[in-house]
Amino acid sequence: MDEVTFKSDTVLSDVHLYTPNQRHLMVRLNSMGQPVFLSQFKLLWNQDSQTDSGTMGGDHRDVPREETPARTGSTRSPPGRGHSGAGFPLQAGVHAAGQEGAGAQLDEDGDLDVVRRPRAASDPDPAWPPRDKVHPMILAQEEEDVLGDEAQESSTHSIIKIEHTMATPLEDVGKQVWRGALFLADYLLFQRDLFQGRTVLELGAGTGFTSIIAATAAQTVYCTDVGADLLAMCQRNIALNSHLTAPGGGGVKVRELDWLKDDLCTDPEVPFSWSEEDISDLYGHTTILLAAEVFYDDDLTDALFKTLFRLAHRLKNACTAILSVEKRLNFTLSHLDVTCEAYDHFRACLRQLEQLQDGQLRFAVEPVEATFPQHLEYERIRQLELWKIFVEPGT
Repeated sequence: MDEVTFKSDTVLSDVHLYTPNQRHLMVRLNSMGQPVFLSQFKLLWNQDSQTDSGTMGGDHRDVPREETPARTGSTRSPPGRGHSGAGFPLQAGVHAAGQEGAGAQLDEDGDLDVVRRPRAASDPDPAWPPRDKVHPMILAQEEEDVLGDEAQESSTHSIIKIEHTMATPLEDVGKQVWRGALFLADYLLFQRDLFQGRTVLELGAGTGFTSIIAATAAQTVYCTDVGADLLAMCQRNIALNSHLTAPGGGGVKVRELDWLKDDLCTDPEVPFSWSEEDISDLYGHTTILLAAEVFYDDDLTDALFKTLFRLAHRLKNACTAILSVEKRLNFTLSHLDVTCEAYDHFRACLRQLEQLQDGQLRFAVEPVEATFPQHLEYERIRQLELWKIFVEPGT
């Protein structure tokens, strides 16, 4: 495994694509035989600066972002469930070597002259810094600090550790961290008072990144998805970040919730099934629902909105759903043009939900302006969107 190999049917999150090589630390193989990596995510905030109401204190200015050079030869396809989805550039000032102060170079015809850095082995006296290959480092699971001295220098409450895979097939993209999950997490950090002491349900949680952020303020977070291997990874991430859980809260509970089934699994023999106490608490106290980067397949999008509709009728309290989506443009052979079919279908489902009138509930939909501060470092592109769905008793 000397180099990362991309196959035609694999998908790689931009978050992992732009992570410096030293951040990709391979720790084990999962039950599917896929390499599992451990990345650290730095929160650019201080818990000591929070006010008693849970709102963020201190400077709320956006974190400056540097342009990250695109890398060739990598698949950049839409993410999947839970795609979610925080390893990305974690510290301010991380950029490609030799990028600072470099100006455009033109040839004699005025065309851009691209100077390529030679590999270290091909030139004994290279003019540029050597180009690194990706060599994943296999680490012992029992090693206490696999992230090195840099993590020790930062406060433990400013670092999130996440296990994830990279370059997965489409059906396993929930095992990666996606940009929309970071976008939603930023909003949760900004609106901490909205989640203070609440019961939260995340649908399609993937690696659990957003649920971990929600648990910094919420009373209880139900982190849900499907697949025993994915849920086990999620449970491990919850344990790695248990120090971030709000004091006195019920923590994060990892449970299976299949959008294609009407009822929750209560079989005690099935891993991550629901107990009667869990179900009673879920329906009796949940007021916030979350979903990040799960709108990439029309059938799954339909299933999610049906699940939202079904849950809204079972919850005893009025609730708010917050959805994160990235509008991705793709060239399709059917249209012979650049389209965003998955996003268009998502918007159509929002309109359909808002127009529903069953006499019991009313659904109000509104977009969230992306003007809130950035507490996680990633490229906040304009295609990232947040939508709120307010569920109230019908009139």
